[in-house]
Amino acid sequence: MAVPSATVWASPTGIKLPDGFSSKITFALDDTIELWEKDVTPPAVDGGDAVDQTTMCNTTWRTKLPRNLLSLEDVSAVCAYDPAVYDSIIGIINVNTTITVLFPDGSTLAFFGYLKRFEPSTLVEADQPEATLTIVATNLDPADTTVEAGPTMVEVAGC
Repeated sequence: MAVPSATVWASPTGIKLPDGFSSKITFALDDTIELWEKDVTPPAVDGGDAVDQTTMCNTTWRTKLPRNLLSLEDVSAVCAYDPAVYDSIIGIINVNTTITVLFPDGSTLAFFGYLKRFEPSTLVEADQPEATLTIVATNLDPADTTVEAGPTMVEVAGC
């Protein structure tokens, strides 16, 4: 019977981000859209729920295996905006395009996706108006939606 054995910890490689400032999102369809990012949540990578492998032959443990496919999850951002953005939003919402997330160190993550939602918050005195964006990663090339295309990460050496 096989048993797992411990792996010795090793120091991570790379350079950790020291701060979330300044992160940005770019839409290839409109790279000057009237939005100013205040916070950005990059996409998660999700392997999905486990595939149950338990049978009546198990004696002590439920068993499971990982799935084969990955999901690039939604991106969200809170932005200040110019009301003129409504015309721009109408022009890009639900259109599959290249979305780029710019990290504080200058690294970029580009992927195919679309703006799903532009949701302004309540307008109140003494608060800067904000809107929340929801962006869906499609992983499909807009030029040929039969072509699967995952994200492209371009790393830099850090700040």
